[in-house]
Amino acid sequence: MLRKSEPASRYDNVWRASEPYMRARKNDVNDVHIPISFAFARKLLEIYSDADEDVVSLAIILHDIGLRSIDMAEFMEKGFGPNMMQSDVRVLHENEGVRLSRKVLETTGWPESVIVAVAEIIDGHDTRPQARSLNDRLVRDADKLWRFTVTGVSVVCDWFKMNPHQYTARLEQEVAVLETEAAR
Repeated sequence: MLRKSEPASRYDNVWRASEPYMRARKNDVNDVHIPISFAFARKLLEIYSDADEDVVSLAIILHDIGLRSIDMAEFMEKGFGPNMMQSDVRVLHENEGVRLSRKVLETTGWPESVIVAVAEIIDGHDTRPQARSLNDRLVRDADKLWRFTVTGVSVVCDWFKMNPHQYTARLEQEVAVLETEAAR
C-alpha cells in the first residue's frame, strides 16, 4: 500500500490512460469533477488512515469512466429524473466503468487484487444504497463533495437551470447523504 507521504503522481499513468474515455461524448465535466473529487479523496485519506490509498485513489479517478458509453443528454434526462439512483443509464455507466477500469488498470500494471477492489467500488457507486467498506465510503463521499465547491455549484446550476441560492438550499439537504463524519 502506498504510504500517505508519497506523491499522488503515482497515479499519473492511470489518469493518462483513462483520459480518452473521460472526454468522450461531451463528457468534459470530468475535467472538473474528477480532479476536484480526487483532491477530496486525498484529504479523506489523510483522516482515515485505515483506508487503502491505492484503491480509493484509483477508484475515484475511474468511477465515472463508464459515462463514455452514454449520451450526456440522455444521462442528464434519465440519470437525474424520478428514481434516478436506479435508472438504467446509471447502472450502465457503472457496468461500463467496471469493464473499462479493468482495461485501464491492467494496461498500467496494477495487480489483480487492486483491480477487483476498484471494480467492487465502481460497481454500484451511484445505485447501491449502502457502502461496502471504508474505501467505498470515501470514494462515495469524494464523488459527492465536489458539488459543494464553487465550481460544482456553478456546473450543477447550469445543468439544472437553477440559481446558486436554489442549489445551495438543495445542498443543505444533501449533507445528510455524506457517509463519513469528515465529509459532513
